[in-house]
Amino acid sequence: MQDLINIFVKSVFIDNMIFAYFLGMCSYLAVSKTVKTSVGLGVAVIFVLGITVPVDYLLNKYLLAPGALHWISSDLATVDLSFLSFILFIAVIASMVQLVEMVIEKFSPALYNSLGIFLPLIAVNCAILGGSLFMQEREYQSIAEATSFGLGSGVGWFLAIVAIAAIREKIRYSNVPPALKGLGITFIITGLMGIAFMSFMGIKI
Repeated sequence: MQDLINIFVKSVFIDNMIFAYFLGMCSYLAVSKTVKTSVGLGVAVIFVLGITVPVDYLLNKYLLAPGALHWISSDLATVDLSFLSFILFIAVIASMVQLVEMVIEKFSPALYNSLGIFLPLIAVNCAILGGSLFMQEREYQSIAEATSFGLGSGVGWFLAIVAIAAIREKIRYSNVPPALKGLGITFIITGLMGIAFMSFMGIKI
């Protein structure tokens, strides 16, 4: 249990998708104009990462990794299907995003309209694919560890986009130089927040 908590906390603060790796910046910058839409997209990202990372873990362990097919037959123990990782990972991500899109459209049409094109674009959000690829690279030993990492990564992305949205709502009333209004000041604040999150790297977990 302690290992799962460590993985979760590390993925939220130390290995934050936005502030440590700058993954998913397109949606992060485009949707973070209001807290309401940021919360909606952030929850969707948590759900997609929480589902796709463990599913991709199972695919990798029992289908894609070198020797993963030994459970079918000893003759297949030398088969390596890792070259299919990108295709299968993206297929799983696209399926989950389609499910999320259908659910939000059904139960929250206002949020669905607010998110617009950026909801289906979760499928090509590099933070989502990055979660599965990091999981594969780090070779987690169980589906529980993969799930903890996926949820932690989603929560980290959620915190990042909600935080920047809250700041952007406040700075509308600030005296920002005209040349920096909009994305200019947002980039500067994101960089400062990234530097702030670097302080967590000194924590040993």
